[in-house]
Amino acid sequence: MSEKIKTKKMKVSKDDRIFDIVKWAFLGFVILIVLYPLYFVVIASFSDPTYVNNGKVLFWPKGFMLTGYQRIFKDSRILTGYMNTLLYTICGTFFGVVCTMLAGYSLSRKDLPGKTLIMLLFIFTMYFQGGMIPFYLIVKGLNLVNTRLLMIITGSVSVYNIIITRSFLAGNISDELLDASRMDGCGNGRFFFSIVLPLSKAIVAVIALYIAVVHWNSYFNAMIFLTDESKYPLQLFLRDILLMASSTINATSEADPEAAMKLQMMGQVIKYGVIVVSTVPIICVYPFIQKYFVKGVMIGSVKG
Repeated sequence: MSEKIKTKKMKVSKDDRIFDIVKWAFLGFVILIVLYPLYFVVIASFSDPTYVNNGKVLFWPKGFMLTGYQRIFKDSRILTGYMNTLLYTICGTFFGVVCTMLAGYSLSRKDLPGKTLIMLLFIFTMYFQGGMIPFYLIVKGLNLVNTRLLMIITGSVSVYNIIITRSFLAGNISDELLDASRMDGCGNGRFFFSIVLPLSKAIVAVIALYIAVVHWNSYFNAMIFLTDESKYPLQLFLRDILLMASSTINATSEADPEAAMKLQMMGQVIKYGVIVVSTVPIICVYPFIQKYFVKGVMIGSVKG
């Protein structure tokens, strides 16, 4: 029996084996290029700054220390920044997903009056914008300056996300499904919430991840519109920590060059720690939506 199974196995030619070796070697090289910088940032944040600046930290931490993280979390504002960023990210992502799905679904319907004109107006905003001054005047006119609501709604809706949502719904929600639901007495609202949303988990996961990353990394609008530190997101507090470290180095450089050198090396480790503190939470979200993300990100890649 075992001999028969062996004879049924497909023979792998020499060319196929060479191709597989080259393929896996190339993929391994690409993975190394992508992952090693992230790995280096992590091990450098736990290493002695002397070894880091001398280039002796390559594959594992040397002179293990937590000084960088102690300097970061010593600032009591970090917890406030985390709470604000979580609030802005969760609420902004929910608001953005709802608006994007509703807009994408509406634009995917063939019976929407003026659909082409609306789409052209959306696309126009991708290439031509009013600029910072008109944007600030609008925000001020709406009394949204120094408010949490501004941080939630800005950056939540993107024309690009609406376009890929429309493409997904147009290709996966058939007209026959809509006609069948209408025959059963299903209206537009119930059809959207009961049929469209359950069939759109992939695109919802992709859009949610895109919006969440934007909110988590957002600092520019906060820097311009927020004046109350209790409303600052995490990114602004981390920025202040880096600026404080830099100003301390500049102030010490003239009085004590040796101490300034040590502070500069410590500043490098603090930078690595800041990167880890600001990116690890959002990275931890990805594994939970990976199965949906892989499917949703391939939208439009296969035609016919």
